[in-house]
Amino acid sequence: MILVGQYDSPYTRRVAISLMVLGISYEHDTRSVFGDFDSMRKTNPLGRIPNLILDNGETLIDSAAILDHLDETAGPEHALMPRAGKARRDAWHRIALANGAVDKIGGGHNYEVLIRPSQYRWPEWIERCKTQGLGALAALDALDWPDARIDQAQITTVCAFDYVQVTAPRLAPKGRYPNLDKLADRLRARPEFQKTSFSDYAVPKAD
Repeated sequence: MILVGQYDSPYTRRVAISLMVLGISYEHDTRSVFGDFDSMRKTNPLGRIPNLILDNGETLIDSAAILDHLDETAGPEHALMPRAGKARRDAWHRIALANGAVDKIGGGHNYEVLIRPSQYRWPEWIERCKTQGLGALAALDALDWPDARIDQAQITTVCAFDYVQVTAPRLAPKGRYPNLDKLADRLRARPEFQKTSFSDYAVPKAD
């Protein structure tokens, strides 16, 4: 199978890490949604990443759908999401907060600051997005993160936290979110996180 998308996307990165944790081999297609937009639309009409091209030629086009397929492939004993009940609801709660932080800080705050021409920026909207994103990080930091078997809630949260710390470092400096720092330090020591680091990319940064 082929994973399409660069690891500077936390959504692509969480899929790559999940593939590695589950022991599923894949090829990596590093096309960029910005530099290869027309080509990307041939893989996904939305021109978005990640995409996972299965061995039978079928293409999955959303990280949640891809991760659901990987868990189904791995089976219940190895799946990265709990099967049912409160444990599953709690995992989805954490994942929703982590993805929300990326959407609001990356897709909201950073896009306004980095891409939109300065004369068209809406300061109140930028502040609102920042408040929403940081609220999600604070909520995640307030949760208990036991040193347990790696799961999707941990993977997605650290991918989101890394993304914010790299692209908007002033918003999440070391020490502001101590529980997330501890979780991130533990997972960053794993080979799956080291192999998908941001070091290979010139990631734009917001002030």
